[in-house]
Order: sequence, then C-alpha cells, then structure tokens
Amino acid sequence: MNLALLRGIVIMNSSEIKTAKPVVPLNDQKALPETAAKSNKKPSPLIFVGLGGLAVLAIGGFYYVQQAAGYEQTDNAVVAAHIHPVSPRISGVVSQVLIQENQIVKAGQPLVKLDPRDDQMALVQAQAALTTVQSQARTAQTSIALASGNAQAADTQALGGLQSAAAAIASAQSAVRAVQAAVPIAQAQLQQAEANLTKAKLDYTRYQSLRQEGAISQQQLEAAKATYEVNLATRAAARQGIAQAQANLAQAQETVTRTRAGLLQSQGTVQQAKVGQVQTQINRNQYAAALTAVTQAKAALANAQLQLSYTTLRAPVSGRIGKRSVEVGQRVQPGQQLMALVENQVWISANFKETQLARMQPGQSVEIKVDAFGDHPFKGHVDSLAPASGAQFSLLPPDNATGNFTKIVQRIPVKIFLEADSLKGYEQRLVPGMSADVRVQVKN
Repeated sequence: MNLALLRGIVIMNSSEIKTAKPVVPLNDQKALPETAAKSNKKPSPLIFVGLGGLAVLAIGGFYYVQQAAGYEQTDNAVVAAHIHPVSPRISGVVSQVLIQENQIVKAGQPLVKLDPRDDQMALVQAQAALTTVQSQARTAQTSIALASGNAQAADTQALGGLQSAAAAIASAQSAVRAVQAAVPIAQAQLQQAEANLTKAKLDYTRYQSLRQEGAISQQQLEAAKATYEVNLATRAAARQGIAQAQANLAQAQETVTRTRAGLLQSQGTVQQAKVGQVQTQINRNQYAAALTAVTQAKAALANAQLQLSYTTLRAPVSGRIGKRSVEVGQRVQPGQQLMALVENQVWISANFKETQLARMQPGQSVEIKVDAFGDHPFKGHVDSLAPASGAQFSLLPPDNATGNFTKIVQRIPVKIFLEADSLKGYEQRLVPGMSADVRVQVKN
C-alpha cells in the first residue's frame, strides 16, 4: 500500500501562501515524475529580522543585568522636610495675624500678635517692685555704715571711760589708804596732848599752892598757867585733827564708791557699744536680705519682659506657612497649634527592603524621579540609614515572640539629600509628601 506523507511548508510573503507538493516514499519510484528537478529557493528576510531581534534582546538583557547588579531602586519614597508647629507659650487674645496661608517667611519674622496690655501692666509692676527693693537695699547699706561708725565711736568712748574709771578707783583707794594712815597719827597726837595737859594741870595746881605759901613767884605761877592753857589748846587741836582725819577718810571712801559707780557705768557703756556692734550685724543681714530681694525683683522683671515678648509669635526658622487656623479675636491657649511652618530644606525618605542594604552606604550617588516632575531628573546622595526599621517606630511595633510569626521583609528608611545644582528652580516646588522613585548606585 502506498501511503503518501504530506508535509506542509508554509511560505509567507506579500502576495500568497504556497503549499509544497506531497513527497512519496523513496521505495515508490513510480510516484515521482522523471522530469522533477531540485528546487533552488532563497530564505525569507523575516528570518534575519527575527535573528536580529533576538540579538538585540540578548544584548539588552545582558546590559540590564549588568546595570541591575550595580543599582538598588525603590518606588517607596517620599519628599520630606522639617515641619515646625507654631503655638503660643501664654494664653491671650489674638490682636493681629501678620501672615497668609502658603506665605514664605524668614526666621524671626512676626507671625501673630496677642493683646499685650495685661503683660505690659505686669512689666510696670515688676519695674516698680525692683525700684522699691533697690531703694531699701541702699538704705540698709547706709545704715550699715552709720551703725558701724556709731558702734566704733561708742566702743572707743566706753573703753576710755572704763580706763578712766579704773584709774579713778585706784587713786581713790590710794587716798583712802593715806587718810586711814593719818587717823592713828591724829589719835596719838591727841593722847600726847592729853598727857601734856594732865602734867600741865598738875603743875599749875601745885604752883597755885606754892604761891599761896609764898614759895614761888607770881611769874612762875603765870608761866605754869600759860603752859596749862597751851596744852588745853593742843588737846583741842588734836581732837580737831582726829575729826578732820575721820572726815577725810569718809570723803575718800565716798570717792571710792563714786568711782566704782563710774566704773559700773563705763562697763555698761561697753556693753552698749557691743549692742551697737550687734546692731551693725543686724543691718548687714538686712542689707543681704535686701540684695536677695533685689535679685528676686530682677528675675521677676526679666520674667515679665519675657512674658511680654511671648505676645509676639515669631517664625522659628525660614520656610512656608501651612495649615493656618488662627484668626483675629480668637483666644488661644499655651501649646495650641495655630499653624505649621515647613522648612525650606527638603530631602528624600526612601524605604528600601532590608535585602537591598548590603552594599548601601552614605555618600553613594542617587538618581531621583519625583512623580510631580517626571521629566526633570534630580540628583542626590545617601546621607544616612535609619537606626531601625519603620515597623519598630510605629505606634504598635510587632512582637515576633508571640507565637504567630510570619516572616516579612522589612523596610529601612534611607535619608537622601538632593544636590543643589539639580534642585535649582524647584526649591519652592518640592513639598513634603510627594512621591518619588530613587535609584542608588551601590557599585561603581
């Protein structure tokens, strides 16, 4: 049985599709026409096109593999910047709002003013209190000098009086001793005068008897009488001397008593002088307390000035105003956010998979594409890698020790700074939150 094997050869060209003739087995020679000749056909140009495309794909794939080996990229990236909340430090009523939404401001520029009248009054009171305590301090300082001078004068005078009283006592005691020595002398003189008077009286009496008998002359009698009268006068004088000596003794003793009283008075003056020294120390303590009060008043004044300065809210940094929620007449409280201030300097926060960080390090160049400006290429460099994954900084970080563990590739934030040259013209157009694609060259 002759079975014909059909072989379909499809030839594609611009006009038709030709089907080759069937080929019979070699053992059936009758089926072949004797006049058949070998065909001489050229290959189609599409074959060369296909081969060329394969070559291009191979080269492109090789280049892509080479490029991919030297870069790490992610589309999980956003533009970031410092956002500063602006809030008051004191409570008050808003009197002026000096800025508008999206306005560019400079550091230190006034943004909002609160009604300052209460704080101005507190400042005036603090200034008056400082003036008062300063005056008290000056008075206390003057009192120190006055009390010290008086105490020194009183001390000097008291010491002089004490020394004078001591000298007077010594002199009076010497006078007493002298007068006491004169009293026995006067008493001895009186005894001698009485003895002489007794002898003179006896002689005068005997001479009177002898005169009556005519044994002596009248002259001798008169001489005995004169001697007797002299001894009477001498005795009277001796008695007067004793009285005078006793009077002198009493006077000397009174002088001693008086000088001792002066000594006690001088000692009291010394004690009073010591009290004056104590008063001086008290005045010094009062002056120290006044200086402390001055320091406190200065602190209160500085605090009042500081509170007054808080009535003007100023921009902490240069940037743009956003999320303004304050109006004139509004009463605000400390810590209440009135607006946000977005700093001018921006960067890229790119969240790479942890498997992409093996060769990543600070300083590597970065190609950045921001979705909002897809036709503008940005250049940058890696600044730093976060110290922990984003999940660890979340409100509820995962705990892999709970038993339900599913391994998930973590994302690590990478901070990328933009180059100033590529950022020109876009400084105010790049805002936090914009999406970006980044590609880090990890291999030169």
